[in-house]
Amino acid sequence: MERGVAASYNAGMDALTFRTATPDDVPALIELVTSAYRGDASRVGWTTEADLLDGQRVDAEGILADIQRPRSAILLAEQGGRLLACCHVADEDGHGYFGMFAVSPTAQGGGVGKQVMLQAERHVAGHWRLPSMQMTVIDCREELIAFYERRGYARTGIKKPFPYGDARFGLPKRDDLRFEVLEKPLEGAA
Repeated sequence: MERGVAASYNAGMDALTFRTATPDDVPALIELVTSAYRGDASRVGWTTEADLLDGQRVDAEGILADIQRPRSAILLAEQGGRLLACCHVADEDGHGYFGMFAVSPTAQGGGVGKQVMLQAERHVAGHWRLPSMQMTVIDCREELIAFYERRGYARTGIKKPFPYGDARFGLPKRDDLRFEVLEKPLEGAA
């Protein structure tokens, strides 16, 4: 999917439509990602990080940089004109990168996230011909890691430090946070 080109998939009664984000989408993206991960609003869904982190999850500068850099896209999933989900995909070191994955807490558990992941994988394999998708997940998020494992991602055992002291990534409530890299081979690449 090139910038500005939309794809549509059936999601229950109304079609789920995908498009790439533009700079005009930055405020809505901040609101969506924050609602999925931070504060009391995030507790409606199962992806909350409210017990692990306070503060922001994303900022406008970072989102805009992801929108504008080459071989990088923020994919938006909308239903009836309402933003339900998003993710960031990019070419990083010859692998697809999957991040900033957020589904509105009120839409979680209905299959929207699965469709977003499939669209992201299609994008990375189809447009950039990359052989695999990688992501980083806070390694104590067992339920979330299990969700990704059911989608074909495997734990690599590669750990990365959490960026303590950088408020752009939130304010940790624990001192044992770190990331683990998960990876999935992609079909249709090469």
